[in-house]
Amino acid sequence: MPVGFLTAYYGLAELGGLRAGESVLIHAGAGGVGMAAVQIARHLGAEVFATASEGKWDTLRSLGLDDDHIANSRSLDFEERIRTATGGRGVDVVLNSLAGEYVDASLRLLADGGRLLEMGKTDLRDPDAVHTAHPGTTYLPYDLMTVAPAHMKALFDDLMPLFASGVLKPVPVRSFDVRRAPQAFRFMSQAKHVGKLVLRMPRRLDADGTVLITGGTGTLGGLVARHLVTEHGIRSLVLTSRRGADAPGTDALVAELTGLGADVTVEACDTADRHALAAVIDRVPATAPLTAVVHAAGVVDDGLIETMDTDRLRRVLRAKVDGAVNLHELTAGHDLAAFVLFSSVAGMLGGPGQANYAAANAFLDALAAHRQAAGLPGTSVAWGLWADASGITGQLDRHDLARMRRSGVAPMTAAQALGLLDTALDRADANPAAVRLDLAPLRKAAESGDLPVPLHGLVRVPRRPAAVSAAQAATTLTQQLAGRSEAEQERILVDLVRSHCAAVLGHASMDAVASDRGFLEAGFDSLTAVELRNRLGAATGLRLPATVTFDCPTPQALARHLRQELGPVRETDATAPLLGEIDRLEATLTRTLPGTGDDRAAVVRRLQALLWRFEDAPDAAAPADGDEDRPGGFDAVTDDEMFSLIDKELGLD
Repeated sequence: MPVGFLTAYYGLAELGGLRAGESVLIHAGAGGVGMAAVQIARHLGAEVFATASEGKWDTLRSLGLDDDHIANSRSLDFEERIRTATGGRGVDVVLNSLAGEYVDASLRLLADGGRLLEMGKTDLRDPDAVHTAHPGTTYLPYDLMTVAPAHMKALFDDLMPLFASGVLKPVPVRSFDVRRAPQAFRFMSQAKHVGKLVLRMPRRLDADGTVLITGGTGTLGGLVARHLVTEHGIRSLVLTSRRGADAPGTDALVAELTGLGADVTVEACDTADRHALAAVIDRVPATAPLTAVVHAAGVVDDGLIETMDTDRLRRVLRAKVDGAVNLHELTAGHDLAAFVLFSSVAGMLGGPGQANYAAANAFLDALAAHRQAAGLPGTSVAWGLWADASGITGQLDRHDLARMRRSGVAPMTAAQALGLLDTALDRADANPAAVRLDLAPLRKAAESGDLPVPLHGLVRVPRRPAAVSAAQAATTLTQQLAGRSEAEQERILVDLVRSHCAAVLGHASMDAVASDRGFLEAGFDSLTAVELRNRLGAATGLRLPATVTFDCPTPQALARHLRQELGPVRETDATAPLLGEIDRLEATLTRTLPGTGDDRAAVVRRLQALLWRFEDAPDAAAPADGDEDRPGGFDAVTDDEMFSLIDKELGLD
């Protein structure tokens, strides 16, 4: 309030002498001082015009300005727009924070007796020179910090009753942790903010306060509770769960924590039940006030998107989202040092069959960011896989775990995970990810084009487009099938299906997969069936339906379906490898060909020359220069010679 409202009030009311019936132009009206100035000027009875970038015009409209009183702060057109709106007269006062030509345009807008209040001071002018160039106007640069303390108190005395009566309202505030000060100043320099930006100091957990842990009697909640007591000195804990003290292992957990010196309260409470949660929070003793929250409660209900109904969505979102919102709102009056949400990396990277779970965790990530922007503590940790089986991870079978390993997510020990929790609390980030990664599967995913974008910085990602890689894989398969009998083609495709089945199910080799054994009998479920479909689609270049493993229930049946979809492969089809090589060449050109200049022109000329050499049948059949002794022309050139020639012509060898 002091920086924004005192600056605006001192400038407009005292230095500028703005009176009822006059008009004022407030530059950067969506900024902190600007929004304060709009309110103060309207209170003084002035007609208010304001500028802002077009993306912030809704902010000015929310302050009561119509479009005739709004102009663009990033265009000199504001001068003509406001002159027209005032019938050519201009304005009596300008509160300026702009520079250069914008100052000149603002001076030209001043009516006789007008005052330009310069608070930005990025382009200071000589008051006498301004008066000479614009007779009848006054140029007044000022700085609030030069005001004497007694005078400052008088300004406060004028303003505080206006806040109490509701005439003035505080401007929006966006908060940054002080450790992110460079990002805050960069954000401010780009003029992306509305209202004021503030920096907040980080806080440590208060050993004399109470920590509330939802899902506190579960595996992860219990681990966190022990860690807070032993490593952070917390002496008061409230553990909530649906079953409360009746949850398995609760007595042993309470006895252990009590033995470590903690005062433990176990509450049976569904966090999504707002009234029940409010009662739990109200029972926290004033002698150990609530100072931290850890929301570790959650459930999963996995399934393909086609099976996602209202009940499945509600069950997962209720535990995660409703519980988090209730905690956010019900702790608004508490001085929290930490507000920790247990999210999942599924919200960042996605997960097969986890659309509802990913959405719920993405909401937690957004809530933490929202709290930080509002100046409140908020950390949403996107967890990977804990080795200790919890109520959520305990439902994973060996196929689920194998799929996670193939995605590069490796299990963390409790010590590793809790160490990462401490790291997350020590950082300023609202959305840290705590995941143990195996880089080898990530490199394989990068090579196939399947690596999630957030992980691209961890391993080298090939530059060739994934679509080209898939086309090359399909071309290679076509080469394998070309010239073979139907039985041989079917054998190749059966082995292809079996090898991908083994990879999906986590077997060491395809020998563990029988060609005539049903997919369901082999251990496939809806999620692994879709993964198999995706892998075979990439290997064959075919668009396969999600139900293909149910329509073709064995590897042998699926191989026959693939052969039918691929169509006949002619024994004499020699174009497949050549077209595949052209695909590779196209990918290289797309990646490296300069956009303009001599280098691009040189490459284009070489391509044209190469095309002309083989474009027409008569020319293609004739010997090329220097090859007069080679019979047969183009037909006699082998594939390897052709590819070598392409590379040589384009300088790619």
